[in-house]
Amino acid sequence: MAQAMKIAIVDDEKDMRQSISQWLALSGYDTETFASAEDALKVLGPEYPGIVISDIKMPGMDGMQFLKKLMGSDSALPVIMITGHGDVPMAVEAMRVGAFDFLEKPFNPDRMSQLAKKAANARRLTLDNRILRKELSDGSQLMKKLIGSSPVMSRLKEDILDLGQADGHVLIDGETGTGKTLVAHALHAVGSRAGKKFVLVSCSALEEDALTKRLFGPMLPEDTQLPAIEEARGGTLVLEDIEALSDTLQARLLSVINDQGTPAETRIVAICNLQEQNRTCEDALRSDLFYRLAALRITVPPLRQRGEDILTLFTRHAEQFSDEYGCDAPQVSAQEAAQLLQAPWPGNVRQLINLAERAVLQSRRGGGTIASLLMNDHEEMQPVMTTEGKPLKEYVEAFERMLIDNTMRRHRGSIASVMEELCLPRRTLNEKMAKYGLQRADYL
Repeated sequence: MAQAMKIAIVDDEKDMRQSISQWLALSGYDTETFASAEDALKVLGPEYPGIVISDIKMPGMDGMQFLKKLMGSDSALPVIMITGHGDVPMAVEAMRVGAFDFLEKPFNPDRMSQLAKKAANARRLTLDNRILRKELSDGSQLMKKLIGSSPVMSRLKEDILDLGQADGHVLIDGETGTGKTLVAHALHAVGSRAGKKFVLVSCSALEEDALTKRLFGPMLPEDTQLPAIEEARGGTLVLEDIEALSDTLQARLLSVINDQGTPAETRIVAICNLQEQNRTCEDALRSDLFYRLAALRITVPPLRQRGEDILTLFTRHAEQFSDEYGCDAPQVSAQEAAQLLQAPWPGNVRQLINLAERAVLQSRRGGGTIASLLMNDHEEMQPVMTTEGKPLKEYVEAFERMLIDNTMRRHRGSIASVMEELCLPRRTLNEKMAKYGLQRADYL
């Protein structure tokens, strides 16, 4: 389950601190109290995982000075101010400085709970966005999101690291749902442009005129956003669904690329989605543009070619959804593991994530099987099979790896507990973990 949001309560009156704390604790918040603004500032920082409720009139540093200090440290930190009866000018000034809202004494506890909930939701969104931005600028974090150790995924990661260091334009292709946009983020994050602008434009999401303006301008006086070509200058411009560009826009993009020279001032990463339609990106683009973009090329492998990565991905996402929904993750049987490995996965990783969520919800209700969910996805296939058969040994090893991985995660790396549950002697467990590349440190 998600960790309870913290609330820092700052008031020089002990009874007031305690009553606010008790009320909010009953509402499920993790409260901490401070008798002065000076004490609170020792704890509150830019990454504080919560909100602040503070009185305005306090000895020493008053609430307004305290608010200004907090806003200077983190302007997105929600601060609810408590004002005296009828002190409207003070409340207005607090809002101007950056207070989230204010409560007027004597206040209704339910009103305080409503404000706290609203502020906590805003704070959670802010912190989530900061984490996302950090991940999207952190190459090591992004590479960890490319889950899997199959040969095709190992090659993909090597390609990303190699091409990330190069400076030419890149074409990324592959089937729908394979994670091409994530690969584009990773290319940017592991290269020399990591600290520069990353701009993403979907070429299929806009009409011709709107797309022309978004990519190339012209700028109007009322516009607040630069054209993407200008906005991404010095960094990376990612063009999703590059095949949707009209001939006119293809010609204009080619002109921009030719004008930049070498090395390119702005790196263009083009994402193409045509493989599953028996039509390639080369068919959709004019040849001179295609060869400029495809000088460096990455093809993201479909899920059905990734072997035991399928089980790793399924269990990881099932764990995430079980945490989100507050229930246990469904246990995958040997038969279900084989069916997951044999499924054709036309929707690739995106389809697997949807299946994992449905499996968790189904398990929470106490019924259904993973097999039934797979059959619903592929009703025409009896039984669900890929076109490529695999030796029984591969299925057995994939299931064994998944079983050890899941058990290690559940027991947080406790070798003794895993040995007991799986009825394995220590030497055998160590040998299997080494065989499957499982490290105890990853589970601690």
